Amino acid sequence: MSSISSSSHLVIVDFEDIADASKDLTAELERAFGGRLSSSPTSDATSPLGIIAIRNIPNFVEAKNAFLPMAYALAHLKPECHKELEDPKSFYNAGWSHGKEKLGDEPDFAKASYYFNPLTDVPGTQEDRETYPASYPCNKWPNEDNLPQLKHFKQYAQKLGKIMHETVSHVAKHIDAMAAKNVVGYRKDLLFDAMQHTEKAKGRLLYYYPIDKDQSKEDNWIGWHNDSGFLTSLAGDLFLDDETGQPLLPDQVDPEAGLYVTNRSGESIHVKIPDDCLAVQIGECVQILTGGVVVATPHCVRGPRAGFGRSDVKVARISCPCFIDSKPSFPLTLPDGCTSDNACQAGVGRDKVPLLEKRWVENGMTFGAFLQKSFEKYYDWSS
Repeated sequence: MSSISSSSHLVIVDFEDIADASKDLTAELERAFGGRLSSSPTSDATSPLGIIAIRNIPNFVEAKNAFLPMAYALAHLKPECHKELEDPKSFYNAGWSHGKEKLGDEPDFAKASYYFNPLTDVPGTQEDRETYPASYPCNKWPNEDNLPQLKHFKQYAQKLGKIMHETVSHVAKHIDAMAAKNVVGYRKDLLFDAMQHTEKAKGRLLYYYPIDKDQSKEDNWIGWHNDSGFLTSLAGDLFLDDETGQPLLPDQVDPEAGLYVTNRSGESIHVKIPDDCLAVQIGECVQILTGGVVVATPHCVRGPRAGFGRSDVKVARISCPCFIDSKPSFPLTLPDGCTSDNACQAGVGRDKVPLLEKRWVENGMTFGAFLQKSFEKYYDWSS
């Protein structure tokens, strides 16, 4: 595998600057997100990663440190407890999901997910929930009275998720400003309005089980993919001993394990999000809405290789992305003067993910229809 570390050029900005709508962060966003229409030339060494990190977010570190470790207790509940947390009618987009998702014909048992909406327990209208059951599921929280090891789970999940949503809304405001400078006809505050007022937010508390096969494969914990939605916030990760739940020291973990992205030069880059930072990456809907000013971030997660770290430790990983999206009826429309080729051909890693033009098949296609098309293509991608 050919890869380099991103530690030298991961763009990091301060929350105070992100929260200031009058601050011009165009240069920083172009270094982080720049796509086809970026005005700043880049070399391979500074090629945008499609991800930006934000430091000094009020209460973020405390909220992250309180919630992420709870994934261990959740992942090790008895099977009957997991069953009670499943939600088949939302296609397992709320509550517990393990082995329900697949790429190709193989169920994915490498990781388990707990999905939750941090903004509201009952999103949308009754009609919305009936029409879009996967987009507007009601939350399924653990019964904390019966599961004392998960005390405060709901409180901690909502606190972290709301911080992630607020931060994404601020980032959206600056992406709007960047897009307006680059393309004619970009509507003022288009992305900010959609992100600030949405009820469609999906936190995903992930537990990656120890790898017992395909240890040499680059994407053996999560395969290469683009997020099909709008903006994704990332709370970093935590490596731990699967048998004890204790966090691991850096020398106990393969240094090449973790998150990888494809930069604009097509290289696989290992991204290590600093412990005190939240990160934000681009989804395909924003690539469409900006006409390729910013492009989606192909990414995967690699598990530890055999022979690295302590041989007696079974390494697990915890992370918690939060996907902030618009309502399913939102039209994915290009700015005036942009063509579908402008938006689709701007993408990178096109050999790693299903082609955007095979899923976004007409200008103005709704987000809900695009999401369904994307699910279908990803399920068939590796078969």
